[in-house]
Amino acid sequence: MNAISLDLVDMTKRFGALTALDGVCLSVRAGSVHALLGENGAGKSTLVKCLVGFYQPDEGSILVDGRGANIVTPKDADALGIGMVYQHFTLVPSMTVAENLVVSEARLPGLIDWHSTSERLQALMKTMPFHVPLNVRVSQLSAGEKQKAELIKQLYLGRRLLILDEPTSVLTPDEAKEVLGFVRQLTGTGELSAILITHKFEEVTRYADDATILRKGRAVHTGRVAEMTTAEMAEAMIGHALEKKSVKARVPIHSETLLSIQGLSALGDIGLPAVKDVSLDVGRCEIVGVAGVSGNGQKELVEALMGQRDRSGVVKVCGRAFRGTRKEIADLGVYGLPQEPLRNACVPRMSLQENMALRNFDRPPVAVGQFISSKAMAKQALNFVQQFRVKTTGLDAEMTTLSGGNVQRAVLARELTNEVQVLIASNPTFGLDFKACDETRERIVNARNNGAAVLLLSEDLDELFDLADRIVVISEGRLVYEVDVATADKQTIGRHMAGAA
Repeated sequence: MNAISLDLVDMTKRFGALTALDGVCLSVRAGSVHALLGENGAGKSTLVKCLVGFYQPDEGSILVDGRGANIVTPKDADALGIGMVYQHFTLVPSMTVAENLVVSEARLPGLIDWHSTSERLQALMKTMPFHVPLNVRVSQLSAGEKQKAELIKQLYLGRRLLILDEPTSVLTPDEAKEVLGFVRQLTGTGELSAILITHKFEEVTRYADDATILRKGRAVHTGRVAEMTTAEMAEAMIGHALEKKSVKARVPIHSETLLSIQGLSALGDIGLPAVKDVSLDVGRCEIVGVAGVSGNGQKELVEALMGQRDRSGVVKVCGRAFRGTRKEIADLGVYGLPQEPLRNACVPRMSLQENMALRNFDRPPVAVGQFISSKAMAKQALNFVQQFRVKTTGLDAEMTTLSGGNVQRAVLARELTNEVQVLIASNPTFGLDFKACDETRERIVNARNNGAAVLLLSEDLDELFDLADRIVVISEGRLVYEVDVATADKQTIGRHMAGAA
């Protein structure tokens, strides 16, 4: 199979009054890697969904190898050799990798000859630079193995153009190099063309030939990657020069331990151990970063610490036992910045001002006796909105009407205007634009510099290196490695994340 070229001409897609794509043009040269960049809401997802047949554009055309292509359904994209590795896994967890590969074919015989099929799959695996066990259920694979299996499935189906949506978000640094390096190799030999959606400029400059940048549904810049700087890419994405934030100078870490975790264990959703005998201390004015591939117990660890999941072991805050009750959270100053705050830190259908009062609706000045003062609640919310620059149509607006960055600002306002002793942040900048990321990171560092102990869980190693004083690695629910950030090495951390050290 040979790589194909792809041209989008004046593609427009509307959803009611919203124009998600506005006359977008994009050209992918055969045998190249084309980076598709843009902030959340820029139109990237809409564009690729038009390419794989989930949406149909209202205007414009798609050309494959210079000829018009009518992609109405995913089957049409499949017939053209266009496939996609999604950000979220699509393999059937209860089936083996081999079974997933076979059933992914458009046509299946009434009786599968597993002997010849196995030989064919083994031959395919020998062409891969990495190993994924074919006869193991997908549910038993690591996140990195699942992502590699998703790529293998697309290659097994004979794709000639492959769309990769944030393909390294669950990979270690070494695994990311393996996967993207292999895609680059296939494009270099003319076997494949690729569209790479990523928020990591390092991946763009290392692996992409060309780039198209979307902003508010329009293609605002396109060209050869070698002729662009990362600053120019960022400026095109946000529409103005990126402000250089200067984080406040770090203050010395105190010897006083504010958060002490001893022998913490917790079960996962299906009753199997997810957090295993975790012990960790976080001092005043210290950020401890927790690195790990997604699915290694981070979610369960946060929930166990914040009282949302049953656990064993001992957790102390400021020397006092902490079980995560509402009273303890208020008395001891423990606050959180969860991933996906609209889902995990808000009541979506309640108003902005009601959500901002979730921490103190039962205390003065919001509470007056047994009643809630609407006037006091509105005054507090207005103060938060102004201080944290939350963009909203009004204090009575439902949280679902706010953008991701403004939901995060609202949660930050609610959590960080209290006297914070311990801050637990889990992927706090996931899915945010540049400005919201910078603001969130600055608030976290300021909390640390104002005396808080911060436990920062992030799947973004660059974020941990930028913010943390110390990094620990979690793998299969255990803390397996610890290093001061001043002497930390990404490759070493990556190997521990993969369980290979």
